[in-house]
Amino acid sequence: MNPTDFTIAGALAALNEGALSSVELTGAYAKAIEQLNPRINAYITPTLDQAMEAAQASDARRARGEAGPLEGIPLGIKDLFCTAGTRTTAGSNILGSFVPPYESTVSGNLLRDGAVFLGKLNLDEFAMGSSNTTSAFGPVENPWSRANDPSKRLVPGGSSGGSAAAVAARMAAGATATDTGGSIRQPAAFCGIAGIKPTYGRCSRFGIVAFASSLDQAGPVARTVEDCAILLRSMAGYDPKDSTSANLPVPDFAAAVQRGVKGLRIGVPAEYTLPGMPAEISKLWEQGLAWLRDAGATTVPITLPHTKYALPTYYIVAPAEASSNLARYDGVRFGLREAAKDSDLKDLYQRTRAKGFGAEVRRRIMIGTYVLSAGYYDAYYLKAQKVRALIRRDFEEAWASCDAIVTPATPSAAFGMDERQDDPVKMYLNDVFTVTANLAGLPGLAVPAGLDAQGLPLGLQVIGKPFDEETVFAVGHAIERAAEFRALPQLRAAA
Repeated sequence: MNPTDFTIAGALAALNEGALSSVELTGAYAKAIEQLNPRINAYITPTLDQAMEAAQASDARRARGEAGPLEGIPLGIKDLFCTAGTRTTAGSNILGSFVPPYESTVSGNLLRDGAVFLGKLNLDEFAMGSSNTTSAFGPVENPWSRANDPSKRLVPGGSSGGSAAAVAARMAAGATATDTGGSIRQPAAFCGIAGIKPTYGRCSRFGIVAFASSLDQAGPVARTVEDCAILLRSMAGYDPKDSTSANLPVPDFAAAVQRGVKGLRIGVPAEYTLPGMPAEISKLWEQGLAWLRDAGATTVPITLPHTKYALPTYYIVAPAEASSNLARYDGVRFGLREAAKDSDLKDLYQRTRAKGFGAEVRRRIMIGTYVLSAGYYDAYYLKAQKVRALIRRDFEEAWASCDAIVTPATPSAAFGMDERQDDPVKMYLNDVFTVTANLAGLPGLAVPAGLDAQGLPLGLQVIGKPFDEETVFAVGHAIERAAEFRALPQLRAAA
């Protein structure tokens, strides 16, 4: 058995029993990275030498009886998380040589619990994208391929495409990711793995390069729902360095995975049935609901009437916050600095930002600056915040009749790298099922549940009440168990 075939739960059991060492496990992942990363491009900065040193130290701690909850587990870190002494780029030229002197809280929590870091994972620039094709370090390739067109290069989804592709291709046991409008759940669904965006405030945002501060939330991607639960327990927790961090205890998420769904009420929102939605997506949704009924849950129709405004609301709020957050990249304090003509400060700003930011980031900065400008703030940004409050209220009212909500995760399977790229609006529509959870601050989990006609993975989404990730994990696991999703991408490292 190749050590990379272990889930995180399985690897922890093997490590505890002495059947496997972290050096063996990390070495197997390092071999997979060396073989596959030149093609998949999931890692921007592999740190394999440091990983092997960390694995040796991990084995020594385990031998002394000092093993942490994640002792010896090799993980990839999305290159949006600051890592002390290791380059952190956010997928952008403007931070191409930035080496943070400090550690993000989430990655620090993982290190505290014994995880081994394999390197920094590729992403859409500043997490802006749904395809992982906007990175300054090149696109990430989905390890899956279409049955009728295996040579077609497919996107892994975004922005956490490097994280999802690395886990799907067995280049990491699990990975950190972030989700602003679906950037954990969409790539997880495209790559046939699980991924959860927890409740806003569950994980600290300290040390994560900001995109949209009221929407961004860290979470894990992994092979199974249980693995996500194991990772989230280590990642989560109160952090006084983050004013939006929730001062709440962190439950035993892994225990909640097994508790079942008997007696739960599963909401089915009418607004998620979209015109032109592929029949296989609708069929999978119906199948998922049937699986939950068979497991003892009941399904109830609900309405979320302001869902139709979620996408335009998101694409006002998120670019507005991005415009503000990215103003700090001016060539003066850190990051890229382009030489100015005649020591002109304005010219320095213009040259640095023009050279440092890619097309999608510039597009969103311009949208955000426009909606925040005098004369347009009330008409766009303020109105979007009012609609956001209505979207949140829809969910609050829905919880009176249901305990969790199940919807499709994405409107399609993974698409080709040369498809949709010339139409930003089509690209933004990839987030149609996911943005509501971000706008309302709710937990959302993507679970692989089936394959489309071309053999590509399709996922279902579970949305839960605020800080009720336990129910989300229980429902997700019930779907996972019934689906028995065992398919693997064709592109894998040799055993």
